[in-house]
Amino acid sequence: MYSFSKEAIPQDWRELLGDYFDSPDWKLLENNIQNELNTNLGMVRPEPQNFFKALALTPVDSVKVVILGQDPYHSPGLAQGLAFSIPNNISPNSREFPSSLRNISKALSIEGFGALSNGDLHHWAEQGVLLLNTALSVKLGEAGSHTNLGWKSLIDRLISALSTQKPQLVWLLWGGHAQSKLPLIVQNNDQLVLQSSHPSGLGVYKTNLPFLAPADKDSCRHFTKTNDWLITHHLEPIQWVKTTTTKDEKAQGNLFS
Repeated sequence: MYSFSKEAIPQDWRELLGDYFDSPDWKLLENNIQNELNTNLGMVRPEPQNFFKALALTPVDSVKVVILGQDPYHSPGLAQGLAFSIPNNISPNSREFPSSLRNISKALSIEGFGALSNGDLHHWAEQGVLLLNTALSVKLGEAGSHTNLGWKSLIDRLISALSTQKPQLVWLLWGGHAQSKLPLIVQNNDQLVLQSSHPSGLGVYKTNLPFLAPADKDSCRHFTKTNDWLITHHLEPIQWVKTTTTKDEKAQGNLFS
């Protein structure tokens, strides 16, 4: 049986969180998640060893951009532990491919980066894009099912600490849930905060700050604005769309063929 503990969180992120692990909030989360794993392990996504994958792939020192999702995909075979990301063997033309990723790909194409060849965003994480959901687990088939297990205290503390201790970050807040975290972001610490509607099929064109313009005539330009900001602050821009497929990626794809 998997044992849920703070040791699963990388050391640098534990240091950022400070005394949080001595709090009643952490004890509540720890107990709730362990109980869920003890009773429903096969129904929990992502697999518990991937709960903190976003933190493992993007160390504190490397974070340049933060993209906040809500909770992991609750459909089988999708959740990886990275917000918005899915395995690379799922074709963009398939029904399984999430509408959010489809619209992210449209925006990238509109902005001149090209379309995503697949939905695996590991290469974003490895370049300093923290792909963080605000709940790190979900029950299969039930969106939002783990929202009230205590993840909020951990993620809120992490957002607050990150914005306080890391200057010059870019925050991409897509949709009302992500934007509810705005009060936690210390914007006087030279942070760029970009907001729009959520890229999902239900919300992409809505609000006065749409992710995509009607008829896909334009985008919110968040990817371009992010790179402009990074360049201005003498940081490497993000390669949003990979131009080649690695041998490892081909091998991963073949596992599911």
